[in-house]
Amino acid sequence: MKHYIFILFAGLFFTASALAAGEAPPLPNPDVMSKEYWDLWNDSVQAEIDKRIEQHRKADAVVVLTDVKPGTEVKIEQISHEFLFGANIFNFNQLGSKKLDDKYKAVFGELWNSATIPFYWSAFEPEKGKLRFETCPEDNPEFWAKVFAEKRDPHKERFWRRPATDQIVEFCEQKGLFRHGHPLVTSGFHPDQWLPRKTAEDMPEVERQIERRMTQIAKHYKGRINRWDVSNDWAQNMEKPGFLMPDKMQLKAFKLAEKLFPKDVIFSINCSFHKSYIPLVQDLLKQGARIDVVGIHMHLMSENRAIAKGAKIQTPEMNQERLTTADKTGLPIHMSEVTVASPDGTPEGWQIQANITRNLYRYWFSWKSIPAITWWNLVDQCGYKGEPVNSGLFTRQMEKKPAYYALERLINHEWKTNIVQKADKENMSIPFRGFKGKYKVSWTDKDGNIKTTEIVVK
Repeated sequence: MKHYIFILFAGLFFTASALAAGEAPPLPNPDVMSKEYWDLWNDSVQAEIDKRIEQHRKADAVVVLTDVKPGTEVKIEQISHEFLFGANIFNFNQLGSKKLDDKYKAVFGELWNSATIPFYWSAFEPEKGKLRFETCPEDNPEFWAKVFAEKRDPHKERFWRRPATDQIVEFCEQKGLFRHGHPLVTSGFHPDQWLPRKTAEDMPEVERQIERRMTQIAKHYKGRINRWDVSNDWAQNMEKPGFLMPDKMQLKAFKLAEKLFPKDVIFSINCSFHKSYIPLVQDLLKQGARIDVVGIHMHLMSENRAIAKGAKIQTPEMNQERLTTADKTGLPIHMSEVTVASPDGTPEGWQIQANITRNLYRYWFSWKSIPAITWWNLVDQCGYKGEPVNSGLFTRQMEKKPAYYALERLINHEWKTNIVQKADKENMSIPFRGFKGKYKVSWTDKDGNIKTTEIVVK
């Protein structure tokens, strides 16, 4: 195990107050789940999860202080994670009031350190050549306030869940959030209104337009987006009747992305866990595609009441089998689109959602090759048309549901390391084992000055 040693000299400090540590939210109520459910998620499974978390998500470190005042408290407080916890940010400025929009934005940075930004082609380029980088009247909060005041169905508005992207990228940059673009090429959400995709004769023009779109996006953002889903939803749709895309378009998209984007941009492939998915990824790698991350969807829409009763859906064994299969690619795995819907809007339904969410997140966080998990729809009634209305971590009025508190407890409490130790001499070493991420160290030097610095444990 590596030791990361940080020597804090007097010249490397700034003045700041210590972060106040809050109490952890309550755990979900386990009694809403059946004995059969807990037989699947038993004590042995939980102990193995804890063992993997300790092994894969923590590292040993030593803080060396050269000028500490004996008897003073030294505080080592984790302020951010190396692991990426995110959500899509598809309802940016769309909830109908400044109060709700502000609450929505506050979650990014408080709970999430990553945001998935929508680039679905049909809404991103509703007219040929007019890419929606800049905001238009339909992106203004006032527009959405009017939609809801008039009780119109937001799903019938052309830019619902598809806000212009510049405003989101700037917001994420200001908050220091990891930025994930979704997607560059997909088998769905095609701009059929101006780009036919009906016959093989249409395919050369489709390919030309894909290349032009990718080129414009790459030029506009110039590396300001950290990771891209270069390909999306391919494996789950390629066997369906009527599927039609240019020949070898996935491979061509990855090759093109490698030419267009900076070398430090991460390229992801994204799909649900379909039987053909991992072989498809392996084949693309053999053909020379630069794929850096394998994204896997996991949407539990209507199964969760059955899961609570013990149905064998997304069990620990199933997760182990699927993740072991995905590990054959040798690539990191991003749990890229996670939905665990409440079975209904009742307190019991919320608790079922919270228990399932907590167990799945713990399992995925423990898996060595998973560096990121992204929740999909943050707010109830804000999913894609036809999805369950109770799929959010918040009610439609941005009230926190038990599933939110379950994740908040994990991310901001159980999975953060905070240490307080009294200095016994002027020069001292503090060895510790902590979750990987950024820390703030605070102490008082021998002259009585309060000092702080930041360290990174990797």
